[in-house]
Amino acid sequence: MAFAPFALQPVAFFSLAFLIHQWIVATPRRCAALGFWFGFGLYGAGTSWVYVSLHQFGGMPAALAGFATVAFCAFLALFPAAAGWLQARVPASPAARACLLIPAAWVLFEWLLVWIFTGFPWLALGTAAVGWPLQGYAPLGGVYALSFVTVSVAGMLWLILRQEPKARFVALVLVVLAAGEALRRVPWTAPTGEPVSVALLQGNIEQEMKFRPERYARIQETYARLAEDTKARLIVLPETALPRFYHQLAPADLARLDAAAKRNGGDLLLGVPYLAARDTYFNSVVTLGASPRQVYHKVHLVPFGEFIPPGFGWVLRWLSIPLSDFSRGAPDQPPLAVAGQRIAVNVCYEDAFGDEIARRVAEATLLVNLSNVAWFGDSLAPAQHLQIARMRAIETGRMHLAATNTGISAAVDRDGRVLARLPQFAEGRLEVAAQGYSGVTPYMRLRDWPVVLLSLLIFAAFIVKARRSR
Repeated sequence: MAFAPFALQPVAFFSLAFLIHQWIVATPRRCAALGFWFGFGLYGAGTSWVYVSLHQFGGMPAALAGFATVAFCAFLALFPAAAGWLQARVPASPAARACLLIPAAWVLFEWLLVWIFTGFPWLALGTAAVGWPLQGYAPLGGVYALSFVTVSVAGMLWLILRQEPKARFVALVLVVLAAGEALRRVPWTAPTGEPVSVALLQGNIEQEMKFRPERYARIQETYARLAEDTKARLIVLPETALPRFYHQLAPADLARLDAAAKRNGGDLLLGVPYLAARDTYFNSVVTLGASPRQVYHKVHLVPFGEFIPPGFGWVLRWLSIPLSDFSRGAPDQPPLAVAGQRIAVNVCYEDAFGDEIARRVAEATLLVNLSNVAWFGDSLAPAQHLQIARMRAIETGRMHLAATNTGISAAVDRDGRVLARLPQFAEGRLEVAAQGYSGVTPYMRLRDWPVVLLSLLIFAAFIVKARRSR
């Protein structure tokens, strides 16, 4: 309930306070079990959309898709289980455990989810702080710093509720919240240049129809018409908007989109598969229009959706996903110079990786995401994805523009506010004025390392203290 679309962050404080209450007096094995079931509930509800993509759109039999979803959520639940076990192994007072040791353990294992099996940093606790006072800490330490503060505040809440001396913990909670709210007012970046007019196109192409050859002409006509009816200087189409390889697109179709952009004195970003060589193809964004032709190849691919991990080729017998073995783009691709802006492009769930976005955005003035979340149907995923996009905007101090196939297409300001959005499952064009920003937030310089090192230092300090006491 703390995450989108409900976005009730206080629920996180109370639910985590209850978990801390259980962990404080439990054995390491019991803490691991409690952490597992807490995590299984969190991910079982929050990522239930995995079943939709596997069964409804991936063609996997219902029973097998259900088993795979449960197994996936159980795997994710191992991380809070490990956090519970680890914190219980280190001696500490209840107050220190609740406010320091447990937050450090949670952050370390939450951060590990970025790296295991190419990473799945979905439902990081800090994401729920978007729109609440704690979001002010995001430009300083990123989403995992917010996770640390969230769990720490929950620990303080537990100390208040268990009738410890209340005054100091009440005061500490108020100071943390007030400081976060004050930090929200800090302009970490500065406007650069004049705002640029942008049109985000949402074709609302049904996923089950998108790759059928007989539907291609209709898809192409939909996006060409939407592009031709705008005067925006920057036009953005969704991920794989035209479901054919770039070299297979009819010259007349490309010329029509190119002319629409040039007529406005600007450019168009086209999501399209890109064949570079035999058996080497990318999920790409190609520019059309007045600026020189440029291309971005997606770097962070989705396992089983965009590439098959070694040893898992047998999964293709159960899945029916077109273009399921993309190649990875180079990690150091420069921003796209279009429409008078320098745009850091990311595709689909690449924007879930804050560290990677922060590494690439210093020279950019805008963030633009092209997605096709039609894979997840009418589930929690699109709203969660927009919440993640808002976090990336806050961390980097940049506007974030999202063009999606079926929604949610939106424009997000550098403070995480949604300036405008289109309804889901409706064809439309979102026209906004996008302001470019320059400057570097503290998070862009140091990324996730400060909060990770802090968490490790907390464990080291308590371990050293315990050994000296013995």
